[in-house]
Amino acid sequence: MRTKVVIAVAALAMGAAAVPVVAHHAFSAEFDADAPIHLEGVVVKMEWINPHAWVHVEVTNEDGSKTVWMVEGGTPNTLLRRGFSRNSLLPGTEIIVDGYQAKDGSNKGNGRDLTFRDGRKLFMGSSGTGAPRDGRDPTEPGR
Repeated sequence: MRTKVVIAVAALAMGAAAVPVVAHHAFSAEFDADAPIHLEGVVVKMEWINPHAWVHVEVTNEDGSKTVWMVEGGTPNTLLRRGFSRNSLLPGTEIIVDGYQAKDGSNKGNGRDLTFRDGRKLFMGSSGTGAPRDGRDPTEPGR
């Protein structure tokens, strides 16, 4: 009996070690609070994945060229509770995103506010991760 317990515990430990770990990061580890971004463009793709959803936005540059930005939002569950749905950001949807650029200077950012062309706004930020407290988060303490 004791041998079976040892084998079972060893098997569980090996199984747990084989599962990939996805690290959740703090805002300040990847994004720069002193580098705000304002993107106007169309949705190319929306990824409803954990731990953060990603909106891919194609932006037309001043010279007419196009750049696709990856914008991180909150968790899919959080976004659903804030009014997003899988049909909110279909490819081709025109949006404006305000947020913060990645520290590495890439075309990646952390989104705070998403505005549709008709003026509707959705807060897409990740609360409690070190993102700037700017009063835009409806769940932020002290509001």
